[in-house]
Amino acid sequence: MTTQQVKATRVRWLILAILFAVTTINYADRSTIGIAGPELSRVLGLTPVQMGFVFSAFSWSYVLAQLPGGWLLDRFGTKIVYFFSIFLWSVFTMLMGTVGFLTGAAALTTLFCLRLAIGAAEAPSFPGNSRLASSWFPTAERGTAAAIFNSAQYFATVLFGPLMGWLVHAHGWESVFYVMGGLGVVMSFLWLKWVYGPKDHPSTNQAEVDYISAGGALVDLESKDRVATAKIDTWSAIRQLLASRMLLGVYIAQYSINTLTYFFLTWFPIYLVKERHMTILKVGFVAALPALAGFLGGVLGGMISDRLIKRGYSQSKARKIPIVGGMLLAMTMVICNYVEADWLIITVMALAFFGKGIGALGWAVVADTSPKEAGGLSGALFNSFGNIAGITTPIVIGYILEATGSFAGALVYVGANAAVAILCYVLMVGEIKRFEFKTPVTY
Repeated sequence: MTTQQVKATRVRWLILAILFAVTTINYADRSTIGIAGPELSRVLGLTPVQMGFVFSAFSWSYVLAQLPGGWLLDRFGTKIVYFFSIFLWSVFTMLMGTVGFLTGAAALTTLFCLRLAIGAAEAPSFPGNSRLASSWFPTAERGTAAAIFNSAQYFATVLFGPLMGWLVHAHGWESVFYVMGGLGVVMSFLWLKWVYGPKDHPSTNQAEVDYISAGGALVDLESKDRVATAKIDTWSAIRQLLASRMLLGVYIAQYSINTLTYFFLTWFPIYLVKERHMTILKVGFVAALPALAGFLGGVLGGMISDRLIKRGYSQSKARKIPIVGGMLLAMTMVICNYVEADWLIITVMALAFFGKGIGALGWAVVADTSPKEAGGLSGALFNSFGNIAGITTPIVIGYILEATGSFAGALVYVGANAAVAILCYVLMVGEIKRFEFKTPVTY
């Protein structure tokens, strides 16, 4: 039988399932501090501004480690770099539970430093996701693939939010960190066993490799031979990537979109407790509803985008239509400043995060546009810009709360960032296509 007559395997969907599971644990570990935050701040006597800095610590190191993480991915490959990433962030998460043995400045400093360590360890995660999406999925399936692994940020709250709320209520805030960190350690070894590039995976066949390659997948990206010999002129690559108006627009838009993400991961549970007077046990369940809407929107956004491509729309229109429409819906969260009923608050937040999910196609755009020589660096720059929002959002909201005593200004701030994302894609990005370096960056 010829390659065309042999039925292609579908190993790429197993890889996507693993990416989804790992990213779910990734975001659950990030959100542990948000769920434990109300009780943790009470026990340690932390002010809103102090909590804002603790929340932001993750992103300081996460951003600073992006370029080194991207370089490691391009130099050594996603499989091994991502394994160490999962293992280390999980161990540091478990250590967060030990902060309760300390008091005062020692507790605050240790809390801050452990969040820094978690951020640095997680740095290669999303650029690694993007590299695997680029190598395993053809263009017409890539939007769905990227949307599914990106929607894990919402599914993490759906799946683990109630569990973490119950753990805090029944066993104390420390238990959240022990349980979630331990789960990540187990996942790191499953990753090592199951994840390979398309040409090296023991379960894929040549028909699948040919199919995804013909559709635009970079099947050589994770091959053993290429990873062993790849050497990148890092600074030349970075200069050329930042000089691209298209890529810079995508990067800035991701900052604005991630402002919504980090509000949800950090201050949203505290908003429900302090502004809406819900119990932490109730918050664990209630917060899962907007997260579920975000998850459904995230999957739907990718499906809409890929369907548009299959119907003949240009890649640019197919990516931009869900992004712009989703961000318009996300802006509705400002309505929460004008309603009182809890069910209305949750309904509006669910609508806003449904929209945010639909519009969160940034990683699909990165997979579409990253140059084959430096996919890790391009993803790292994108993630650096995006996660600066993880530094600014918790701190800005902390100062807004300190100054006003209300979340009203915070919701306006978050909604305005959705508007900025729309402007970037409409006015700045232009045609979405794979970027090509003007001068060589490999040697």
